[in-house]
Amino acid sequence: MSKQDVIVIGAGVVGLSVAIAAQRRGLTVTVIDKEGPAAGASAGNAGAFAFTDILPLASPGILKKAPKWLLDPLGPLSLPPAYALRIAPWMVRFWRACSPARVEQAIAAQTAMMDLSKAELEPFLQQTGTADMLRKDGNLQVYESEAEFQDSLPGWQARAAHGIAFEHLNANEMTHIQPGLSPRFVRGTFTPGWFSIADPKLYTLALAEHFVATGGRLETAQAQTLKPDADGVTITTTGPDYRCAKVVVCAGAFSHRLARTIGERIPLETERGYNTTLPDNAFDLRTQITFGGHGFVVTKLTSGLRVGGAVELGGLELPPNYRRSEAMLKKAQEFLPGLDASGGKQWMGFRPSLPDSLPAIGAAKASANVLYAFGHGHLGLTQSAGTARLVADLLTGKPSALDLTPFSPQRF
Repeated sequence: MSKQDVIVIGAGVVGLSVAIAAQRRGLTVTVIDKEGPAAGASAGNAGAFAFTDILPLASPGILKKAPKWLLDPLGPLSLPPAYALRIAPWMVRFWRACSPARVEQAIAAQTAMMDLSKAELEPFLQQTGTADMLRKDGNLQVYESEAEFQDSLPGWQARAAHGIAFEHLNANEMTHIQPGLSPRFVRGTFTPGWFSIADPKLYTLALAEHFVATGGRLETAQAQTLKPDADGVTITTTGPDYRCAKVVVCAGAFSHRLARTIGERIPLETERGYNTTLPDNAFDLRTQITFGGHGFVVTKLTSGLRVGGAVELGGLELPPNYRRSEAMLKKAQEFLPGLDASGGKQWMGFRPSLPDSLPAIGAAKASANVLYAFGHGHLGLTQSAGTARLVADLLTGKPSALDLTPFSPQRF
C-alpha cells in the first residue's frame, strides 16, 4: 500500500478541480470514486457558472413561499411525506438560517466565494485545455406579473450592492434577447455575467482526462471509512485500502457518511434535482432562461436543450419521482410555445446541501489531515475553481484567499 501525498474522494467537478489544483502545486494525487468521473450531479446539472446567484435558499422570502410550494407535490419545492421526519433537524437549522442577520452574513460570504471562483475560472480553463467550452450568453429571469417583479427587487438590490450587473426589461425588450417567450411574461431581468459550460458532463470528463494525462491516478473504489493518525490517513474501501498524507472529501451528497466515520456529524442533506434533455433543435434558445416562480431553468447545451431544476428534499434512498420532470417539461411547453418536447431523456441527481447554502471547506475536527470540500448545493460547478484554489492553499499551507470562517465544517 503506497502512500500518496493526497487522495481526493469524489470524481465530480469539485473533486477533479481540487485534484488538478493540488497536482499543480507539486503534490502526488489520486482520485477515487465509486463509479468514475461525472457519474453524479456533475453530469446532469444545468451547466451554469451562476456567479450572480449570491442569495441563499434560506431567506425570509422562502419562508413566505414555502408553505404554498410544499402543498404542490410537483412544485418548485417538495418534501415527500416518507422523508419528513428524517429531515426535521435539518429543517430547523434551515429555519434558523432564514433570519435577516444570518442571511446578510451568508450573502457576504457567498459573494466573496463567487468573486474568487469567477477570478479563478478562466485561468483554470486555460490550464486544463477546456477554455473553448466556456459560453457567455447570460441569463434571463422572467416574471409573470408586475407584482412578482416588484417582489424580486430586494434581491436585485442586494446584488447591486455587491457590484453585480443586470438590466431590468419589459416584455418588448425581452424579445430582443429571447424571441418566442409566452406573452404571460411581462417583465424580466438579464444578467450578462452569467456564464455557462458547453456541457457539464463533457467538461468533467475533460478534467478527468487532463488530470490523468498530467500524472494523476484515477481509480474506481467506494470509500467506506477514514482512519486518520499522526502520519496521515488510511481509507478503507470495498476493495484495497489506500494510504495518504492528507485526504480531501469531495463526495457530494454522500460526504457526511464519511465524516461520520471519524465522529463528525455534519447536517448535509440532498436537494434532488430533476431534468429532461431534449434534442438540440427543440427550440431556438439564445440565453439561459430562469422561471423563478416555478423553480426551473431552460439551458442550451451541446448535448441538447435541458429543462430542469426544482428542489425535492428526499434524501438518498427514495426512488426517483419523474413526474417532477414531466411537470417542468409541461410548463416549459406553455412558457415557450414553440418548444418541441418530444425525444427527451430524463435524469435525477443529488445536490449536496447545507442549511445556510454555503459549502463546508476546511479541516475535520478529528484531524487536520482530513479536509472537507462539499455541500455546494446547486453551485458545485459555479464554485469548483474557487474551491480548488482554497483547498490547494490548505494542502500546501499557503494563506487562504478567503476568510474560511463562514465555510467552517464545524459552524453548525
